[in-house]
Amino acid sequence: MITGKTKLLGVIGHPVSHSLSPVMHNAAIAHLGVDFVYLPLPVQSKDLAKAIAGFTAIGLEGFNITIPHKQAIMPFLTEISPIAKAVGAVNTVWRTEQGWKGTNTDMIGFLAPLKQRDQPWTETDAVILGNGGAARAVVAGCAELGCRSIRVVGRDRAKLAAFQYWANSAVTTPLYTHEWSDLATLIPPAGLVVNTTPIGMHPHVNQSPVELSLLKTLQPGAIAYDLIYVPQPTLFLQQAVQCGAIAIDGLEMLVQQGAAALEIWLQQPAPVAIMRRSLQQHLNLA
Repeated sequence: MITGKTKLLGVIGHPVSHSLSPVMHNAAIAHLGVDFVYLPLPVQSKDLAKAIAGFTAIGLEGFNITIPHKQAIMPFLTEISPIAKAVGAVNTVWRTEQGWKGTNTDMIGFLAPLKQRDQPWTETDAVILGNGGAARAVVAGCAELGCRSIRVVGRDRAKLAAFQYWANSAVTTPLYTHEWSDLATLIPPAGLVVNTTPIGMHPHVNQSPVELSLLKTLQPGAIAYDLIYVPQPTLFLQQAVQCGAIAIDGLEMLVQQGAAALEIWLQQPAPVAIMRRSLQQHLNLA
């Protein structure tokens, strides 16, 4: 039951109506029996400053950040965690007496399913599709795994140059940036291919960031990882499996990054199994 004493959490972005975060967080909140509620909060880029001021005014306890605010939010924070500084993006914010504090739990979520695999990471070349805030968390994760090399693919030369500049000081793993036209030479040796772009996300379910002809050149047992979780699986993952790859979708990353955020807000362990099951049921996967 929501009352005048119920504490508010949420997720900001534009668009944000597709987010499944309210499903899993409210399931966890109900299971724990704490007096919180988690809301989707649509915020356009032009309104970000006004939204943050409003959150302070109404006493919002904390919030997640999704596209397009993960980097734009940073000037509004009084403190940023070392991992968020390294990644250069924030996805979780909470209120303190000194102001808003931010961190990034995306890397925790990204790594969770990969750390369960017995993979020779030091012999693995990673290809990252996209160069936004999510890609930075993925790159940091690949560096922590010890990948032999990381290759980031994008379409905008200026953004790729900025990404390379960030990576030069953020990670020690050899990192190279490439344009989309280089995929034909990047896919065959890759042991891990990660899609951080929105290509293939609902409602554009018939799109894939990598052509089928290129996926056919993947080495047997390569991992195809899509951060998208609706639809499940994406066309990219469907075709990658057909070509002999191991597929990982974005659902577990969503669960694990969400659990890490909830533990910050509530200062107690998150019910990860409850959060996972709520999403599976919501998506008719259970």
